Amino acid sequence: MNKKILYSALCALACGVLTSCDDVFTPANDNLSDISQMQTNSQFAHGFLLHIYRNVPGYYDNSEYATDDAVTSDKNNSFSNIAKGGWTSANNPVSVWDRYFNNIQNINMFLENEPTVTWAEDPVVAKLFSMRFVGEAHGLRALFMYYLLRNHAGYTPDGRLMGVMKLDKYLTSSDNYNIPRATFRECVDMILSDLDIAEANLPVEFENIPTGNPVPAPFDQVTDNLGLYNRVMGEYGRQMINRTIARAIRSRVTLLAASPAFEASGIEWNTAADAAASVLDAIGGISGMDPNGITYYCNNKEIEDLSEGKCTKEIFWRANTSDNRNQESEHFPPSLYGNGRMNPTQNLVDAFPMANGYPISDGRSGYNEANPYSGRDSRLYAYIIYNGAAEGVNNTPIYTGSDATTADGLNKRETSTRTGYYMKKRLRMDVNCNPSGAQNKVHVEPRFRYTEFFLNYAEAANEAWGPKGAGSHGYSAYDVIKAIRSRAGIKDVTYLDECAVSKEKMRELIRNERRLELCFESFRFWDLRRWKANLNEPAKGIDINAGTYTLLPEVEERAFTNFMYYGPIPQQEVLKYSNLDQNEGW
Repeated sequence: MNKKILYSALCALACGVLTSCDDVFTPANDNLSDISQMQTNSQFAHGFLLHIYRNVPGYYDNSEYATDDAVTSDKNNSFSNIAKGGWTSANNPVSVWDRYFNNIQNINMFLENEPTVTWAEDPVVAKLFSMRFVGEAHGLRALFMYYLLRNHAGYTPDGRLMGVMKLDKYLTSSDNYNIPRATFRECVDMILSDLDIAEANLPVEFENIPTGNPVPAPFDQVTDNLGLYNRVMGEYGRQMINRTIARAIRSRVTLLAASPAFEASGIEWNTAADAAASVLDAIGGISGMDPNGITYYCNNKEIEDLSEGKCTKEIFWRANTSDNRNQESEHFPPSLYGNGRMNPTQNLVDAFPMANGYPISDGRSGYNEANPYSGRDSRLYAYIIYNGAAEGVNNTPIYTGSDATTADGLNKRETSTRTGYYMKKRLRMDVNCNPSGAQNKVHVEPRFRYTEFFLNYAEAANEAWGPKGAGSHGYSAYDVIKAIRSRAGIKDVTYLDECAVSKEKMRELIRNERRLELCFESFRFWDLRRWKANLNEPAKGIDINAGTYTLLPEVEERAFTNFMYYGPIPQQEVLKYSNLDQNEGW
């Protein structure tokens, strides 16, 4: 890692205003520059931890531009460029190396200084705060380590599956920074150990326990005073890492480790299934699935009613709500005064089945090539703007073919669609981007939503126990996929039953359901890699002219090679440190 960047970051952290991750916190007001102030100023110490939360990555990174799900009209987009052959160890838009190791350094600094902090005059309250903040810090370190593994782990030229450096202590300027990479499994074990500590020190969620109820374990070993418990572990901690969020991180890590690209780690699929189930069991499993989870981004009243760090039924960790029109300005079609950036592919559109559950390639589906958007899975209508769809505040018909008379038509201008489609997901149709009457709306951006973990469970459970096996849980991969498809309006289980005859057929269906449910949420780029699936499916489109549909077989090429299942270590780091081995091919 770059020591200059590290110490600049620490200086900025110590000298700057420390703000919180959510609206339930008040920014710390200080101008302190010496980390020793943590020992005498608990507000500074807490602000130090809150600052680290600010570096938790956003949910939407638009990495779909480098997959078979989307292209962009932005000619300078970095994901589009790497998909076309521009990905190198010196030009890596998905590198998180410096930033996240800096975060880990800051967390290690916090953990080493935390025992010296007097969190409160009351020793019971001080103990509870110490437990909580230690738990949060370990959870944050696990999260940043997960992203470092996902983005930079891989095989070295001599065939070793390696992770990244294991930093479990703060490195000073006199320490040796020429640290070799740990194995992938060693890094996973460090993450799981951090999560064990997080779960042991954090509540399931930060909510006040009603009067008359006991203090929950393990905090009942510290106090039986409910008022003191609520002061520390109650609602004012909302949106900080809690036990459920720590379990969700565990689910992501173990799913990655069990996947084909990393299966040499020795993490088994049943471990990944159990980790996902620990998240879902807190809401009653399948019975807790949000019936409106498909449209989590535009359940408008629910979003607008959020306050004081509360979450929706579908989203259990989120960023701050924001009153703006940023997503719409970027992605609305031109006739709705947007820049039309995210263009879904025909590949993705074809992945949506018919409403009876059959793929459009199946003769029993009823698919009509002359009327391709009729009778389809409801998620197609929720997630993609297609030719003739009525969208926006005035239900404006959007015509995407080359014969369109508006700028919405295929390749009409730089902001026009390149595929015949625009993205609808993530956008509120009641936002007005017209400069003469512009109107913002409240938006919520997830960090974790339950559907991801239902899909994590389905994938892992199928691999561990088969389509209808449930391990020690009360639901199977089959049950989860049935519920997800039913929520989308697919009540007929005939095709699902056909897939359930084998793990291989169910795997294909589960992966497709994941593609649909999580489209445009920054998963596809990484899912294809951990599955070691085809990275070079060209992005396809459609042209509609005078009612005739013409396939565009290669709107944009994909030029990946197999070593790109794994991202590189930054080249400048490899040149700087002799003990740092590069991944094969880079």
